[in-house]
Amino acid sequence: MVELRDLGVVFSGGRTPVQAVSGVSLQVQRGQVLALIGESGSGKSVTLRTLLRLHPERRTRIGGSVRVAGRDVLAMSAGELAAFRGKVASMIFQEPLLALDPVYSVGAQIVESIRRHDKVSAAVAKQRALALFEQVRIPSPERRLAAYPHEMSGGMRQRAMIALALACRPQLLLADEPTTALDATVQIQILLLLRELQRELGLSVIFVTHDIGAAVEVADRIAVMYAGRIVEEGSARELIRSPRHPYTIALLSSRAHGALARGSRLETIGGAPPDLSALPPGCAFAERCKLAVAECRSVQPEPVQLSPGHQARCLRTDAAAGLVSALP
Repeated sequence: MVELRDLGVVFSGGRTPVQAVSGVSLQVQRGQVLALIGESGSGKSVTLRTLLRLHPERRTRIGGSVRVAGRDVLAMSAGELAAFRGKVASMIFQEPLLALDPVYSVGAQIVESIRRHDKVSAAVAKQRALALFEQVRIPSPERRLAAYPHEMSGGMRQRAMIALALACRPQLLLADEPTTALDATVQIQILLLLRELQRELGLSVIFVTHDIGAAVEVADRIAVMYAGRIVEEGSARELIRSPRHPYTIALLSSRAHGALARGSRLETIGGAPPDLSALPPGCAFAERCKLAVAECRSVQPEPVQLSPGHQARCLRTDAAAGLVSALP
């Protein structure tokens, strides 16, 4: 469904170019859920938006290959893109209050989206919108269709955003941190809803999050991003049970696991991610890594194949295996 090869994204609007994504290669099969995880600024959302070409054209340079459902996204004209967005690939944005138009009711926006791609009457489109609201379990769906975004709670808005994304029956769903602004109970409800809809509709999904716990709940495979690169990729089971990149291990160590002992502290990752406008010549994580040696700071690591479908970009994968036993 999705094939990225050596994707590079450079933003050139500021004083110095920013290399937001560097050499990302990914594949997502039909009906598969891939989670992209990492700290803020690691390139997750930039990668996701590139699949719909949502970056400003004049200030963005995109290299490599981007194919979705067998189509070359980078070669599409404006008209082809308009037909592609929503119908083939659709997106759930991070903050629905900003993504939804405040001057139109939510129902009107869904009806417009349906009629833009499918030649149906307004009455038929409204019935489909109502069915979508029922599918995402919005209570009193007929009344909610007439509501404006600001009249809905955060959880209801997110469900309405999911309904809008599914309105034209896309093959690929892109979810950009869809639970970030929600409380814990609603987060779980939205995650379970997404997983249920994915299985029911046979969707391919790319799910962006900084919460590794959320990734495990919904994903078949997980790709860990750091400073614009995929540093480790594998099945959800492999990455949780036998991570081999020090950054993945550090992310897992920083989780609150069960009840913390009194007076104990969460593990933290010291330092900060590098400046993307001045990336180091070697591994970008070397300055924060407990296992780094001199070579790590000068050599860009190539992917190491650890098992079928599991790889990591690290010179010290063997040494990293020793850290796994210390995970909670």
